[in-house]
Amino acid sequence: MPIENKGTFALVICPLGKSLPEDALERLDAGAAGRLDDVGADPETGWVSGRHLLETEINEKTSILGGYLHVNLRKAERKIPASLLNAICRRDELAYMLANDTRLVPRQERKRIKEDAIEHNLMKMPPVISSTTVVVDKEHDLLYAITSSLKTVDEIIALFVKHLDVEPIPITVNELMIRLFKEEANQLPPLTVGEFSDSSGEAMPGRDFLTWLWYHTEVNGGELSIPEGSFKAAIEGPLVFGFSSDEPKGAEESVVKKGCPQLSAEAKAALSVGKKLKKAKIMLTRDEDIWSFTFDADKFTFSGVSLPEGDEMEPDALFAERMESVYTLYQAFQGYFKLFAESMTGPDRAKDARAIKEWAKDRESY
Repeated sequence: MPIENKGTFALVICPLGKSLPEDALERLDAGAAGRLDDVGADPETGWVSGRHLLETEINEKTSILGGYLHVNLRKAERKIPASLLNAICRRDELAYMLANDTRLVPRQERKRIKEDAIEHNLMKMPPVISSTTVVVDKEHDLLYAITSSLKTVDEIIALFVKHLDVEPIPITVNELMIRLFKEEANQLPPLTVGEFSDSSGEAMPGRDFLTWLWYHTEVNGGELSIPEGSFKAAIEGPLVFGFSSDEPKGAEESVVKKGCPQLSAEAKAALSVGKKLKKAKIMLTRDEDIWSFTFDADKFTFSGVSLPEGDEMEPDALFAERMESVYTLYQAFQGYFKLFAESMTGPDRAKDARAIKEWAKDRESY
């Protein structure tokens, strides 16, 4: 799977409310997935090892990799392929018309035929399985869900609460504000980049953050200094823009892809009417190390995550090296958010707000 072997992957980062219990493996094993042969008409969800989706034993050997808890949440369900179900229904409808000397099948009869087709054929179908990888960094009390689906993350959270009495909290603007500043997200004043302000409508501070980061990359070189090192950030296309109000003026969303989107006239036009970055590709560099990913400012999810090339080859060491890179990415991301929040709430906030508005207005475009 990509998180284990140098591929790209999606990511939702969730700090844990507290450390995992000492018997975490035993508790997860109690919630392990059952045998595929026993899957019935309803979908079945349960834990399997991080090694493969048929291994339902959760223990030190199967579910610890490089010192990290490494499991999969597996979903198994039986499905009749749509083409097969349609063929069965059509066959039985034709039989009904022949038996009743009619050219039409009543709606209720069609419904009954479909229900019977599912009842008689569903259990003949092999289970279809899907999974989401979950990694827990026990040293830093962080959960990494290798997905961009917030619905799936909600399922993982519910099962962690049920099985481990631990509640992962996905990072959001509000979560970061509380943890870093002991303040709610509503303490962040809205960012204005065009002729329209955000005085009404729903605030979307995630878009404010991503737009500020774009400004920071162009004006300040995207520089960040944290204990993990000195970083630089760059924003790349495609760029997705949207208003930060639920009362949009004009087209609510615009996408800029071609050429150099950052310097395009379309990007400048979007900023001029008050649109902000909703989604963009971000590249982080630290000396020779490069991280790249697409960040969704509304969902606070990462996709297409690419980590620096490592040196390790042995599976345990390689996985540990990659997870260390994920943690570094998280620390850098937190660092940029902290700079943003300090800029928006600090003593120079009015000056910084004017500078961002001027940057949006006077930027070069082609």
